[in-house]
Amino acid sequence: MKYRVGIVGCGGIARSHSESLKRMDNVEIVAYADVKPERSQKYAAEYGGKAYDSLDAMLEAEQLDVLHVCTPHALHVPMAVKAAEKGINVFTEKPAAINDEQMDALMDAAKKVKVGVCFQNRYNDNVLYVKKELEQGLAGKVIGGRAFVTWHREAPYYTESGWRGTLELEGGSALMNQSIHTLDLLTVFLGTPVEAEATMSNHTLKGTIETEDTLEAWVRFESGASASFYATNAYASNAPVFIEIACENKTYRLEGAELYIKEGKGSFEKVEFTEKEAFGKSYWGTGHLSCINNFYQSIDGSEEYLVKMEEANRTMRLVFEVYKSAKK
Repeated sequence: MKYRVGIVGCGGIARSHSESLKRMDNVEIVAYADVKPERSQKYAAEYGGKAYDSLDAMLEAEQLDVLHVCTPHALHVPMAVKAAEKGINVFTEKPAAINDEQMDALMDAAKKVKVGVCFQNRYNDNVLYVKKELEQGLAGKVIGGRAFVTWHREAPYYTESGWRGTLELEGGSALMNQSIHTLDLLTVFLGTPVEAEATMSNHTLKGTIETEDTLEAWVRFESGASASFYATNAYASNAPVFIEIACENKTYRLEGAELYIKEGKGSFEKVEFTEKEAFGKSYWGTGHLSCINNFYQSIDGSEEYLVKMEEANRTMRLVFEVYKSAKK
């Protein structure tokens, strides 16, 4: 079976989805939609399918099996719900939602159709390696973790978009947009969060954005482990994401796509991986193709989707709790 696919939202991230889909034999991109017609027309000309100037027009004209949602954050859930009501499966970009009410609605939609959230960094080789070792108990008890996202965003990134930097449409910046994948990976490694305290600030873009350019948080997990988390868009460049997981017998350091492991009191040793193709910016990771392919395999039940909805829900509720604490 070839799945008929539509993509709504034709900004930069839609290219990562399109490049992944064109490498898959079981899908056909039949339509693109964007409120700026020239953008949907450009994608349609490059990847095939028809161009539409709205999601409604696309859903009215096309018989879709899957809708990819690549729009501004606040539109993810309303569009996913609209597709689900028509029996169309949904693959949505992060964040899955921007508040608790939206997340409730998305969980309800997931009872009607297959819903996938694009946490593609879960598919990075170094992440899968560490996850497997932790699940097998090879490192002993997980004690805690720390994570740093130090990236760079200037005013035009926000002001030229028409939606970034606004609470209404983006919902948050340094955490909700840039470092959400990293916080998600802490839940992959450390489990279910039960408590979070946080602070946030806007160091460099006062008067330009309503959202934060820097956020730090302390998170305690059900297992008793804790994590320190720091994210900023005020650094001088886009540095590789750093995650460290401390365990009884081993310590893991993930730096971008690389992995270093220290056993006991020894020295860190690098684990070698085969380099993968990245679609889009290098710091987005190399997991888009694996993530999207896994989602399609899960529709017919041949594979289990790695990003279970209850886990996506867990990550998003943590994001909301972090923001609630920071706003206090």
